[in-house]
Amino acid sequence: MRVVSLLGLALLLVTSSARAQASAGLTWGPAPPVFPAGAKMAVLQGDPSKAEIFTVRLDLPAGYTVAPHFHPTDEGLTVISGTFLVGMGDKADFTQAKTMTAGAFGVVGANEHHYARAKGRTIVQVHAMGPFVLTYVNPADDPQKKAASR
Repeated sequence: MRVVSLLGLALLLVTSSARAQASAGLTWGPAPPVFPAGAKMAVLQGDPSKAEIFTVRLDLPAGYTVAPHFHPTDEGLTVISGTFLVGMGDKADFTQAKTMTAGAFGVVGANEHHYARAKGRTIVQVHAMGPFVLTYVNPADDPQKKAASR
């Protein structure tokens, strides 16, 4: 019995170490310009610009906020570290947002209006069917439009 437990523990440690190494080896760069400045992104699977399944991680600084928006496909979200606030609707009301901590998982359905904020530095993993599209409920919230008007 003890040998099985030690073997299980050793397997768990090796698996955890492999996961940590895989995360440490990610290539991070700035998030696409449709996101507000300050986020970093790493692609884990697929190509978000193509019609295929993709998985990305976003590294968000404290207070990072994404205004109400929607996507044409379902979006799966897992909080890797930190705390992520996610609310539903056309106006950001963080008193009504759901608090998601490390390990939490959720799905936002296609075309559902939602908004988000990082409470402290937060890393979230997003998976969906591409191509990735983010449409702001209020077009004036789109950072690309703000940059073009400067």
